[in-house]
Amino acid sequence: MNITAIEVFPLKIRNEPVYLGDSRGLDPARDYYIRPEYRSIYSRNLETLLVKIEADDGSHGWGEALAPVGPEVTGEIVERLLSPFLIGEDPRDIDVIWNKLYDSMRERGYFSGFMVDAITAVDIALWDLLGKSVGLPVYRLLGGAHRKRIPAYVSGIPRQTKEERVQLALEWKARGFEAIKLHLGYGVREDASIAAEMREALGDDFRLMIDAHWKYSVPDAIRLGRRLEALGVEFLEAPTLPEDIDGHVEICRALDMAVAIGEAKRTRYQFKERLVKRAADLLQPDVGRAGIGETRKIANMAEAFNIKVAPHLSVGLGVCTAATLHLSAAIPNFHILEYQPSVLPVANKLLKDPIACEGGFYELPEGPGLGVELDEEKLRSWMKR
Repeated sequence: MNITAIEVFPLKIRNEPVYLGDSRGLDPARDYYIRPEYRSIYSRNLETLLVKIEADDGSHGWGEALAPVGPEVTGEIVERLLSPFLIGEDPRDIDVIWNKLYDSMRERGYFSGFMVDAITAVDIALWDLLGKSVGLPVYRLLGGAHRKRIPAYVSGIPRQTKEERVQLALEWKARGFEAIKLHLGYGVREDASIAAEMREALGDDFRLMIDAHWKYSVPDAIRLGRRLEALGVEFLEAPTLPEDIDGHVEICRALDMAVAIGEAKRTRYQFKERLVKRAADLLQPDVGRAGIGETRKIANMAEAFNIKVAPHLSVGLGVCTAATLHLSAAIPNFHILEYQPSVLPVANKLLKDPIACEGGFYELPEGPGLGVELDEEKLRSWMKR
């Protein structure tokens, strides 16, 4: 079996409301804007990169790279740099191919960012193709499923007022969800106040998590964490700058609650020092940034440190979501998975059979490969918009 073709689909889908709700930085005249509260570039669209790889026996696989901004950049890397070295390769040699592509720009310092995102799209497509070629779901290829219903938390309560936030949170609770993550980072006092109002409304048994979006200094992160501990918050995500490993160590030692990190990291090499130094209590690699094979290696490494994995899942569409579900099923140290209420319905419009997340659980796709198939005709029509 040999690879015969690689096709890229940089996709931009207009979706309202914008991801995580409105922002003061949103400019109606431009697609991209900087959210002042998070300091990051966001898009008014849902953006992603899909990749299709075909083999000479007629089989194919779909991959996806998390590309919330500039998916055409990642697509260019796949087309111009990676594809010439993929044509003619055996698609079943997934680990060999990953290492070959990773090594190809390693000495130049391109061992993260857009380069690894591009490798990730290829990696996921190869796992999908392999599963389809042997008639098995990816989780079987990874060694089997520890679980077939994947517990999920609602990510974000994008409302402006206290009353609106509480009302939406109660609606999710009524629909059977038992966990919510709040996207905060507005200041220690305001973050603690919002968390307190949610705790009061949802009750002591409801699981609350906080994402601080790298907002705080180490002392302020500790101050916030201690206030959140009193509210029974399960974990504090991204409390300080992602490069500050020693700062995270200090935060972890000061708090009893779990500190979660990892969405910005892409390889086991980036997680290694953080594990050795105990700079996190919970890892959050994103399969759309690391790929299936590399995320499994990260999870295996974390298992040796008795640390669980709660995969990050933001604006990835159906292929990325399905890949994350298979990985989540196959690792023993899985904790919980993110659910994006504004993203999954859009993702499902491109799938022939939708992915279900109801009552606080995803259902694991059971078909060959990733268990999902894209509506290619619809995808191509969306590309022309």
